[in-house]
Amino acid sequence: MPYEIKKVFASLPQVERGVSKIIGGDPKGNNFLYTNGKCVVIRNVDDHTRFVNCVRFSPDGNRFATASADGQIFVYDGKTGEKVCALGGGKAHDGGIYAISWSPDSSQLLSASGDKTAKIWDVGANSIVNTFNMGSNVLDQQLGCLWQKDHLLTISLSGYINYLDKNNPNKPLRVIKGHSKSIQCLTVHKNGGKSYIYSGSNDGHINYWDSETGENDGFSGKGHTNQVSRMAVDEMDQLVTCSMDDTVRYTNLSKRDYSGQDAVKMDVQPKCLAVGPGGYTVVLCIGQIVLMKDKKKCFAIDDLGYEPEAVAIHPGGGTAAVGGADGNVHLYSIQGTSLKNDDKSLEAKGPVTDLAYSHDGAFLAVCDANKVVTVFSVTDGYVEHNVFYGHHAKIVCIAWSPDNEHFASGGMDMMVYVWTVSDPETRVKIPDAHRLHHVSGLAWLDEHTLVTTSHDASVKAWSISYN
Repeated sequence: MPYEIKKVFASLPQVERGVSKIIGGDPKGNNFLYTNGKCVVIRNVDDHTRFVNCVRFSPDGNRFATASADGQIFVYDGKTGEKVCALGGGKAHDGGIYAISWSPDSSQLLSASGDKTAKIWDVGANSIVNTFNMGSNVLDQQLGCLWQKDHLLTISLSGYINYLDKNNPNKPLRVIKGHSKSIQCLTVHKNGGKSYIYSGSNDGHINYWDSETGENDGFSGKGHTNQVSRMAVDEMDQLVTCSMDDTVRYTNLSKRDYSGQDAVKMDVQPKCLAVGPGGYTVVLCIGQIVLMKDKKKCFAIDDLGYEPEAVAIHPGGGTAAVGGADGNVHLYSIQGTSLKNDDKSLEAKGPVTDLAYSHDGAFLAVCDANKVVTVFSVTDGYVEHNVFYGHHAKIVCIAWSPDNEHFASGGMDMMVYVWTVSDPETRVKIPDAHRLHHVSGLAWLDEHTLVTTSHDASVKAWSISYN
């Protein structure tokens, strides 16, 4: 096959405050259990004062435990159903308990609570063995847990998966991070000899991934508070992002630390941006184009006569191409601190959804809502070079390979195509690249490695080969 999946950086569990993520029942059928919305109802067990979140039988079947929103854990005889004890004597946690899990030898129990702690209980002695303090933020509430062989895991409200360390209760052995909400955009960048993937989701979270190991983390500090709509890395090694919180942010990729001074407030909600040489950023807002230089707004164009949807700056600088919902690409000249309409437009085959210049600046690829990619030859005065058909639904993103001979497109049909500029019939088709949702972003790590993302909250790296 001309393509194969290389790596998948999976999504985190989708979480909701006050809702348990792991629930259980009686595998032997001795008790009748059923769910009702956010509750697990256990017939003939009425010790809890609030709804029961989780029921777990011990591996040996001799006991089962129930955990409730009332902060209590009760242990029962697995055969008779009679109550044996309440762990801790009264309340086991200061908050609701959302999950419990037995040790393999049935002697201990792991519990996870909204009080931001997890605990190990010696069930026979009715005593606490360990208390794991997971943090002080609301997102540190613990919604799920699992005791698998020697591994103890919990799930936080943030969606992070924590590997607990019995020898150091205040610091997990490992924390698996990522996105739990739809990813809207991504880009790639080399930093310190390593290639990193940067992705932004609709909750304002930005994550960075080591492209080889999958190790990842978020930026420190307070960043965007709403959907990250677009991102790019400028020549100063800054991640430039725009968000539905009406800001454009510049984040230093060496520090990976948000700074309040590097957030620029827009007058109108931004939805797309592009960076170019000389410190320029062109931001598309609703009904407006804004030119920024060195993190400052310096020029704006209103009353465009069309709705701007996508933008790209020529690698050589000087020209910004803006794709509109009117089905045209409008060209603008960047002149100092102003933008000048060149009164030249390129006709696409439908409303423009994305566009990108090749890295050598020779071509401009434009995709549209009518499932077509049109490539224009920049060196020949933007004449139409080739037209590419293949998608079965609206194309939403496009990205050029570093070899300048291939580009990739992703669409609402969940497909990714890798096209050859000189021959529309020579292509690599990746069906169901993301099975659950459409492809929302594309970027190339190198000539043979394509990265894709989707509203399924995962990031995938593909190995691409050409016949």
